Amino acid sequence: MRAVVLVGGFGTRLRPLTYSVPKPMLPVGHLPIIERLIANLVRGGVDDVTLALGFKPEPFLKAFPDGTCAGAALHYAVEPEPLDTAGAIRFAADMRGIDDTFVVANGDVLTDLDIGQLVGFHRERGAEATLHLIGVDDPSAFGVVALDSNGRVDRFVEKPAPGTAPSNLINAGTYVLERAAVDRIATGTKVSIERVTFPAIVADGGVYAMATKDYWIDTGRPDLYLQANLDMVAGLRPYDSCEAIAADAQIAHDATVVDSTVAATVHIDSGARIERSVLLDGATVGPDAVVTDSVVMGSIGAGATVTDCVIGADGVVAPGEDAVGVRRPDPDTP
Repeated sequence: MRAVVLVGGFGTRLRPLTYSVPKPMLPVGHLPIIERLIANLVRGGVDDVTLALGFKPEPFLKAFPDGTCAGAALHYAVEPEPLDTAGAIRFAADMRGIDDTFVVANGDVLTDLDIGQLVGFHRERGAEATLHLIGVDDPSAFGVVALDSNGRVDRFVEKPAPGTAPSNLINAGTYVLERAAVDRIATGTKVSIERVTFPAIVADGGVYAMATKDYWIDTGRPDLYLQANLDMVAGLRPYDSCEAIAADAQIAHDATVVDSTVAATVHIDSGARIERSVLLDGATVGPDAVVTDSVVMGSIGAGATVTDCVIGADGVVAPGEDAVGVRRPDPDTP
């Protein structure tokens, strides 16, 4: 089974982290997001993955030099210009000669969805396209999917007013497609699969959807990226786990690390306290500093207090500073 993974975004919401690391290569539990995503595809029967990229593949080639990732053969389709989701799928499918049933996954999403079950559901119903759905507490902030009793999609309702939603089920970013769905997409054109292609197939009765209660998270925002790491430490992933602190991390004997992940090249000095945070490679935390609910790549000075912050590779919190809710460097000034 083949898959196309959409990783063409610029990671704007995750800046300043993505100034130095492409979004799919940011680690969750010490492994890149893309590796954990592909590992789940492989568990469901995928053995060939094409990354649909909007820019150079060099960071991926460096990370996976043998052309494999998590047991799947790895290929690259680099768009000549941004083509949006449907355009990127068409470009990748044409480039790789995909002419039968295949899986598509958004590169932001980590889930324990059984891909094989989704493919089976798709084939049983003779669908042209099948969506994975997940339930949310407040569907008013999302595009909601209305289904009939057999799982056929009747319509999409974008951000329904509270109390008016036909369901609490939203598009969870994993699809199964037939080549017929790809052939609906104009070649070399910027097209959204969510806003254009899927509604066109719905009009012809060919879109189905399967809702599950599997673990699911969109890692594309700093708070959710942090949560994905904390979920890994908390053991909430049935197929995935990690050691909270990498073996080579340099941590003073009287420093405290609670409910956090700490990468291999991190240095934490005497008396520091790290809680509910992610310290990525290269991060340094000075003596007696306190870091809470934050993601750190850069430098935290002695005695500083850092709360709900995102500190990129070139970011600095000065000694003694009380930083709350800041991003450094400023995402608007790369």
